[in-house]
Amino acid sequence: MLDRFLYYVIVMPLSHMPLWYIYLITDFFYLIIYHIKPYRKRVVMENIQRSFPEKTAEEHQQIARKFYGYFTDLLAESTKNLAISEKGMKKRLVVRNPEIMDQLYEQGKSVIFLSSHFNNWEPLITAQNLLFPHQAFGIGTPLSSKFWDKKINDRRERFGMKVTNAKNYKKALSSFTEKPSATLVLGDQSPGKNENCYWTNFLHQETAFFFGAEVMANQMDMAVVYGSIYRVKRGYYEIELRLITDQPKKEEYGVITEKYIRILEDDIREHPESWLWSHKRWKKDVPENLDEIKATHKKRFVERFR
Repeated sequence: MLDRFLYYVIVMPLSHMPLWYIYLITDFFYLIIYHIKPYRKRVVMENIQRSFPEKTAEEHQQIARKFYGYFTDLLAESTKNLAISEKGMKKRLVVRNPEIMDQLYEQGKSVIFLSSHFNNWEPLITAQNLLFPHQAFGIGTPLSSKFWDKKINDRRERFGMKVTNAKNYKKALSSFTEKPSATLVLGDQSPGKNENCYWTNFLHQETAFFFGAEVMANQMDMAVVYGSIYRVKRGYYEIELRLITDQPKKEEYGVITEKYIRILEDDIREHPESWLWSHKRWKKDVPENLDEIKATHKKRFVERFR
C-alpha cells in the first residue's frame, strides 16, 4: 500500500513538474544528506580514499562534497526521467558520434553496449531505442519490490527499450530476429562469486568485475561498444562512443573487459565526483588464492571459446 501511495501520489506527480522545481527539492535534500545526516558517509569516504591515495584529505573531502551534489541531481533527473517526453529526452541526451553504431547496424552487427554508473545512466536506459537504429535491450536484476520493479521497467520501456531478466537474456536475444540489437550492460557494480569474476587492478586496488559482457560477445559474436556519459551542464548530457571490438572471437582473453575498465577508470579520474561512490563497490575481500582463481577463470574461457 505504501509503495502505491509513494508512486501515484508523490513520485509520478513530481516527475511531471519542471526539472528546475525538482532541483529545488533535491538541493534541500543535499543539505540533509551531506551536512545534517550524512548518507553512507563512511562508505563514500573509504571508497574515495582508497581510490585516490595520492590526493590529500582536503581533496578527498572536496570530491565527496561534489559527489553529494551530483547524487542529489541524479535523484532529481531520474525522477524527471519517469515522465519526460521524447522531445525533451532528445534535447537533454545527445550522442557525439552516432556513426559508430550506424555503421555496425549497416553491417548487420548486433552490439553489446557497455556503460557504467558514471554521471546519469537512467536517460540512456530509457532513450537508447531513440538514439540508435538497433533494437535496444537492457539486462537487469529484478528489484526486491515487484511493484517498483514493474513500474520502473514500464517507464524505461516506453520508447521501445526491452528490459530482460539477467537469468533469461539468452532466450530473449536469440529469439529476436527482426533486426540487429544493442544490449545495454552496466558492468561496474560488485559481482557475484569470486570464481566467476574477472579480477584486475582498478583505482589502486584489486577489484572484481562482471565478465558477462565478454562471454556474451563471444557466445553471440556481437560487437562491443562503450558509451561514456559526460555532463554538459545541469540536466544535459552527451554520450561519446568507443568501439572496443567488432570481432570478439579474435580477441585474447580479458581484452574486452580490460578495455572497458580502463576507459571507465580514465573517466573517473577526470571527473571523480561523478561516479557512484555510495555503492559498496569493494565489499568483496580479495581471496587468498587469487592467482589460482585468475588462472582457472582464464582456462575455462579459453577451453570454451578458443
